[in-house]
Amino acid sequence: MKKKIFAIDDEQSIRFIIENTFKKEFEISTFINGEKALAAMQTGAIPDIIICDIEMPIMDGFEFIKQVRASGFFDDIPLLMLSGKESSNDRIKCFETGADDYIIKPFNPKELLARVKRRLKSIDLYTLRKGY
Repeated sequence: MKKKIFAIDDEQSIRFIIENTFKKEFEISTFINGEKALAAMQTGAIPDIIICDIEMPIMDGFEFIKQVRASGFFDDIPLLMLSGKESSNDRIKCFETGADDYIIKPFNPKELLARVKRRLKSIDLYTLRKGY
């Protein structure tokens, strides 16, 4: 069974790159903003990992992190944030809000794939050790 990934970015080109990078090995759903992704999650579509842009209209990445982490249901889903800003303050804010990783745009799709696989492998090992 393929792991599920949500990719959230208002830029169609970024969604296209992510979708094409992951579609062979993963089930991927793309969204243009955090509000649409959160609505999908609230109706039962639960991803194994989320890749999310920070700067988006309607619901930005920071608000999306807050909503996901405050839900109580989605606490364990890894959040990998994408940003065009290299600001240390943005990175710190992401991590303090509940993100698990921070990747600068433009990014190497192979690096993003490697980070996602590593994060999912860590979760699988943890789950196996805990006997879930």
